[in-house]
Amino acid sequence: MFKKILIANRGEIALRIIRTCREMGIKTVAVYSTADAESLHVKFADEAVCIGPPPSSLSYLKMSNILAAAEITNADAIHPGYGFLSENAKFSKLCEDYKIKFIGASPDMIAKMGDKATAKATMIAAGVPVIPGSEGLLESYEQAEKIAEVVGYPVMLKATAGGGGKGMRAVWKKENLKDALESAMLEAKASFGNDGMYMEKLIEEPRHIEIQVVGDQYGTACHLSERDCSIQRRHQKLTEETPSPFMTPQLRKKMGEAAVKAVENIRYEGVGTIEFLVDKHKNFYFMEMNTRIQVEHPITEQVIDYDLIREQIKVAAGIPISGKNYFPNLHSIECRINAEDPYNDFRPSPGKITTLHAPGGHGIRIDTHVYSNYTIPPNYDSMIAKLITTAQTREEAINKMRRALDEFVIEGIKTTIPFHRQLMDNPDYLAGNYTTKFMESFKMEE
Repeated sequence: MFKKILIANRGEIALRIIRTCREMGIKTVAVYSTADAESLHVKFADEAVCIGPPPSSLSYLKMSNILAAAEITNADAIHPGYGFLSENAKFSKLCEDYKIKFIGASPDMIAKMGDKATAKATMIAAGVPVIPGSEGLLESYEQAEKIAEVVGYPVMLKATAGGGGKGMRAVWKKENLKDALESAMLEAKASFGNDGMYMEKLIEEPRHIEIQVVGDQYGTACHLSERDCSIQRRHQKLTEETPSPFMTPQLRKKMGEAAVKAVENIRYEGVGTIEFLVDKHKNFYFMEMNTRIQVEHPITEQVIDYDLIREQIKVAAGIPISGKNYFPNLHSIECRINAEDPYNDFRPSPGKITTLHAPGGHGIRIDTHVYSNYTIPPNYDSMIAKLITTAQTREEAINKMRRALDEFVIEGIKTTIPFHRQLMDNPDYLAGNYTTKFMESFKMEE
């Protein structure tokens, strides 16, 4: 087992990893930018190293600085959390070269699954259903036009190196295809330095359902059931739940088996997520794989009583998994609390938290790095907390979330708490009747 793990991340996920390491008797090293000097992950780690100024490119994405911090503190492993360098094949390879264990996927696996076109080809080879579309990257507009005619409009153009909705365009008719392709390529080039595009059939009324998977170094894999992440705004998830109200036992079994088959086929090592789009007829299609821990991992932990960070560390240390699949016996919901103004198009709201009162009680979990008088820097993602409720049934979990949101007081900045509170009273949400298009018709009440 590792003696000391450096956490190459910030905020709530860094603190989450520190907590599990402490329970496992493993020393921790926090890294931080000057903007994060007062963050809780810095205070709770055994050691802390400043790695640069506020911009991510000069701190949390600066590989040389992170590796230097690992070297001077004698860390024998690096946990990247999510975001930043968690799915960076070059960083995974550098860790390998420096004989520091990267607690995540191998460079080859990240390259294979991180590029969406390659990932799709890999899944076809594994016999996992994929969305009809281009077999590889689009080579020309003429080719795009032909493929669109074969699969039928509407189609979705996607950047192969994409994420967060960048480089994506829905095209409903042929006349709009050329402009959409050109603008998506420009955006992809500006965002990722790669303008490679592929095309898929646009799935109408889709649910975004992901399967949590774990694979060990010996080729054994298992799944930990699903999460429904369909409530999104601009492809950014707002709330998640497990089990999905849309799921049937038969569909859960089929999707779980497909995910395990995929993981076994590529001999994946670590914790990961296979993401699917599911249409209204319950046909499911592979969308992408995340070769890292997910923001929404706590709801899976809650319904099966399983520490996913601990499992990540154990797998990285060479400990085999049982191979047993897990199914939820409780219901859990996560609301992402962001420093954003839901009454003003979710505009970011960094600044100083003057008052903070967190809810408590049975079945309430809060993952956060903020506290009273903490100043939220403007440099990073706006998520400041995750509020998770767990109960015997979905109805009880929603009632618990209503109560917890009513108790949750954050003053000094705007937050998404009012949005989540209104969501918990929305008739369609209460009925479990929602798709990835839900937010297009949702309006905040004053």
